[in-house]
Amino acid sequence: MSECRNSSTEYNFRVKDALLGTQMLFVAFGALVLVPLLTGLDPNVALFTAGAGTLVFQVVTKGKVPIFLASSFAFIPPIMYGVQTWGIPGTMCGLCAAGVLYILLSFLIRWQGSGIIKKVLPPVVTGPVIMVIGLILAPVAVHMAMGKTGDGSFVLFPERTAMIISLSSLTITVMVSILGKGILRLIPILCGIITGYILSLIFGIVDFAPVAAAPWLALPSFTFPEWNLQAILYIVPIAIAPAIEHFGDVLAISGVTGKDYLKEPGIQNTMLGDGLATGLASFLGGPPNTTYSEVTGAVALTRVFNPAIMTWAAIAAILLAFVGKFGTLLQTIPTPVMGGIMLLLFGAITVIGLNTLVKSGEDLTEARNLAIVGLIFVFGIGGMSFSAGEFTLQGIGLAGILGVVMNLVLPRSKE
Repeated sequence: MSECRNSSTEYNFRVKDALLGTQMLFVAFGALVLVPLLTGLDPNVALFTAGAGTLVFQVVTKGKVPIFLASSFAFIPPIMYGVQTWGIPGTMCGLCAAGVLYILLSFLIRWQGSGIIKKVLPPVVTGPVIMVIGLILAPVAVHMAMGKTGDGSFVLFPERTAMIISLSSLTITVMVSILGKGILRLIPILCGIITGYILSLIFGIVDFAPVAAAPWLALPSFTFPEWNLQAILYIVPIAIAPAIEHFGDVLAISGVTGKDYLKEPGIQNTMLGDGLATGLASFLGGPPNTTYSEVTGAVALTRVFNPAIMTWAAIAAILLAFVGKFGTLLQTIPTPVMGGIMLLLFGAITVIGLNTLVKSGEDLTEARNLAIVGLIFVFGIGGMSFSAGEFTLQGIGLAGILGVVMNLVLPRSKE
C-alpha cells in the first residue's frame, strides 16, 4: 500500500509539474513567436529550437537553473536585414557564429574570470550598441503599424484600418504591462496580439485559406546554414549586447531564488549553455536563444523554483512545434498587429540601452566616452560601411566593432 501511495504521489507531482511547465511556455509564448513572425522565420521551428535549446542549457548547467530560453529580440534587426540580403541559410551562418562567440566568451570567463567581460565590453560600448539596435528599426515599426511593408514601399492594408488595429494592440500591451495583475502582467505582448487579431477578424483582413490547407501534423521547416562570411562579420558584433544581457538575466533569477548561480553552476557554464542553445537554434533555422525575463517573473510570482518545470515547458514547446496548422495560423496575423507591438518593442530596446549607460554612472561628456558613444551612434544609425573587395562591414556590426576597438585603444582620463 505504501508503494502505491508513493507512486500516486509521484504521478501527481509530475502532472502538477507538467501543468506548471505549460504555464511557463504560455508566459513566454507571445515573445517567442513574435521574433520569427517579424523576421520571416518559421514559428514552428522557433518553438522547437526554444524547447531543444532549453534542454541543452539544462544539461550544461546540470539542471540547477530555472530558466527558459527562447527567441532573442536583440537579433531582430540583423535577421531582418540578413534574410533580405543573403536569404535564410546565409543569415543562419552568421547566427551560428554568434553562438560560437558565446562559447568562446564562456571559455574566456573560465580562464580569466567574469571581470574580463566588463573590461572588454563596458557599458559605454554595450549601452549605445543596444540603443542603435532599437533606433534603426523605428521606421520599420511605423511603416508596419500604418499597414505598409517594412520598407514602406507597398501598402498592404488601408491606413485607417491599420492604425486602429496597431494602436489598439499597442494600447492593450502598454496597459496590461502597467495595470495587469498576477500572471496577466507577464503576458502583455500576448494580450496585445490577441486584441489586434480579434480586431483584424472584425475588419475582415485575415485569410484562413492557408490554415485550411495546412496538415495537422507536420515536420517544422528546418533550414540549415550556408557559409557566408559577410553575414558572420555583420551579425557577430551585434551578439555582444545580448551576451552582456546574459549576466543581468542570471543575476535576476539568482535574486528571485536566493541562490548564487554566478558561482554554481557558474556564469561560465550558463554562458556556455546559452551559446550551445543559440548555435543549435541557428543550425536548424530558428532565431538565437536568450534567457527570458518574462519566465523569471513567473518564477518569482509562483514561487516555484524547481528547474524541472522548465523541462516540461521545453517538452511542451517541442510537441507544439509539430502541429502544422498552429504555425500556419500564427502566420495569418496581419502586419498592423505586429507593427503595433513593434512600436513599443523597439522603443523598449532603446531604453534598455539607455538604462545601461545611466546605471554605469559614466560621464558621457568626458572626451573619451563622448568619442566612443557618439561614433557608435553615427556609424550605426547613419549606416556607415567599410568595404575591401568582397569584404563588407556596415551598420550595427561596424559600430559594434568600432566601439570595442576604441575602448581598448583610447587612453583613459588620468582622473
